[in-house]
Parts: sequence; C-alpha cells; structure tokens
Amino acid sequence: MSKIIFGPAGLGGVKEAKINLESYAKHGLKACEISFTYGVYLDKAESIEIGEFAEKLGIYLSIHSPYFINLNSKESDKVKASFDRVLKCCEAGHYLSLAYKGKHKTKIVFHCGFYSSGVGSKKKDYDKELSFQNIKKQILNLMEKIEENEWNVELCPETMGKINVFGSLEEISRLVKETGCSCCIDFAHVLARYGKHEFSLVEKSFPQKHWHCHFSGIVYGDKGEKHHKHTTEEEWKELLHELNKLDKEITIINESPSPFDDSILGLSLA
Repeated sequence: MSKIIFGPAGLGGVKEAKINLESYAKHGLKACEISFTYGVYLDKAESIEIGEFAEKLGIYLSIHSPYFINLNSKESDKVKASFDRVLKCCEAGHYLSLAYKGKHKTKIVFHCGFYSSGVGSKKKDYDKELSFQNIKKQILNLMEKIEENEWNVELCPETMGKINVFGSLEEISRLVKETGCSCCIDFAHVLARYGKHEFSLVEKSFPQKHWHCHFSGIVYGDKGEKHHKHTTEEEWKELLHELNKLDKEITIINESPSPFDDSILGLSLA
C-alpha cells in the first residue's frame, strides 16, 4: 500500500504563511505547494524562515511556478523570460529546503508551454517533436544552472489537461527519461486530456518510487480542461482506491477552489 500525504495549493502571503502552516499541521496535512502565480514573492530571508518553520511542523513545501511559462515560444524573449521565471523559483526553492539538511528537495512544478515549431523555425506551427526537443533543451539548460548553483531542487514539468498544450503522459514521461528531471502527475489534467484517469498508463509511464501529484475535481470538454472545481468524496475515493494498490510514496496537492477543505477530505478518506 502506498504512503500518501496531502496538502493544499496555496500558502498565502508572507504574513499569513506561519498561521496557515500551523493550521495545516494541526489538521494532519503534511504538504503545501506555494503558488507563485504572478511571480516569486519571497526573498531569501523569508524563504529560509518559512522553510525552517515548515520543517519543524513536518510539512514538505513545493513550488508552482508562474503560469506565464512557455519554453517553446516562437519568440526568443518569451523563452528567456520563462526560463528566468523558473530559475527564480528554483532559487527560492533552494532556500526553502535548507532546514531539511539535504533530506528533501523542493519540487519546482511548471507548465512547459504550447505546441509550436519554436524560435526562428520556418516549419508550420504545431510540430510536436520539435516542441519536445525545444522544451527538452531548455530543461537541460535549467538543470545545468541548478547544478552550477548547487540548488537543492527538482524540476517537475506537469502533465497538462488541454490537448493544445504540451504535457501528455507520454511527453512528460519521455522528458523524465531523457533529461533526468522529475515530474508532476496531475490526475485531474489526465482525466480532462484523455477522458479517463488512465491509471494503468500513468503507472507504466512513471515507475519512480515517489510521485508528486496534483488532484482536484475538474470540468472538461472536447478540448480538455475547462476549470477546476470542488473535489467530491466519490472522486477522492476513486483516486485513492487506485493509488493504494501501489507501493509508492505519494504527495497529493489539491488545486480545487477550496484546497484546504478538499485536502482534509482526502486525508479523511485515505
């Protein structure tokens, strides 16, 4: 049976962070993903302080990078800006992890980008293989910077729920194999993209012992994801029934509109 820990997406501002972490710990949650939706809002000292506080409470922190990431844009300045945003998250993630003394690497979750032929290409838009190669190159460059700086983080490109966005199970699995990066498996996005959870394909694609996952209820249509919604008891039970068949260490970050309450519900059903 898998060992599963739960936590919400969202820590709040610097002033609310410790109060929120104490509440999470009180309710048995052992993870939290800091959402840098519009950019990194923690400086070095704040990151170290929050990391130390979370470590004392037994909570593992991860980071979700800003949403304006496209490592496959046809415009080089947009690729560079995206690269720099992820790199800034890596720096913050390193300082968050210091209190764990090497026992925990901060997961840096990010959306890779859209399908296109990339910077300067004369090929038609929507070339999946070129998209893969462009994104792979940028991830390798990011990993080189991480190694140079000796940052204690792991890059986690995320499976995506819209069919016109890079991030199928096959693509993320291939990135992991060919770059050595980690990943984020978003089960709501998998459902939206494929029309079903594809549990067997997920297990086959990601044989790693530890899974960093996202989950919530989701509304979707022919083109995939529309938006997240409250996570129902039935949705949690279906997911946990499958995950408990495995022998893995799993972190589930809930991204619903009510991530704290939904994380508590998931924990109560585990």
